[in-house]
Amino acid sequence: MNLIAAVDKNWAIGLNNKLLVRIPEDQKFFRNTTTGKVVVMGRKTLESFPQGQPLKNRTNIVLTRDKNYQKKDVVIVHSMEQLLEELKQYNSEDIYIIGGESIYRQMVDMCDIAHITKIDFEYMADSWFPNLDEKDEWEITADSEEQTYFDLEYYFLKYERKK
Repeated sequence: MNLIAAVDKNWAIGLNNKLLVRIPEDQKFFRNTTTGKVVVMGRKTLESFPQGQPLKNRTNIVLTRDKNYQKKDVVIVHSMEQLLEELKQYNSEDIYIIGGESIYRQMVDMCDIAHITKIDFEYMADSWFPNLDEKDEWEITADSEEQTYFDLEYYFLKYERKK
């Protein structure tokens, strides 16, 4: 399974259920990487999308404790056990964990690849991605040249779990 996220210097990912910054090339990378795949998220992540609608051309799976939660064109699961059972029907390489913080924390140890857009800036934040640089089992296996968006510098990094 894969993780995909944009993080700042401190591995922050969001504030008030919104992304810290919208970088068009990062959004394009996310779209190109996840289209036709399975995306796994929490309810608040889904609700942060435009009009709270699921992502087009993907299988959207939402993990929520709210037993009454329903959403058109979304697979709803209510426990980690239920999620893992649901994911068995998909190819592991086609599954992308897309947030938020609690979903990343619950799933990071089950994933082998993380696509991280690392932004060289420190934002005010209230949610974070697990810091892969502090985890011995993860290593950077690919990185891009420095990218810029106005005055922001960022990199596309690929982390892989060491075999």
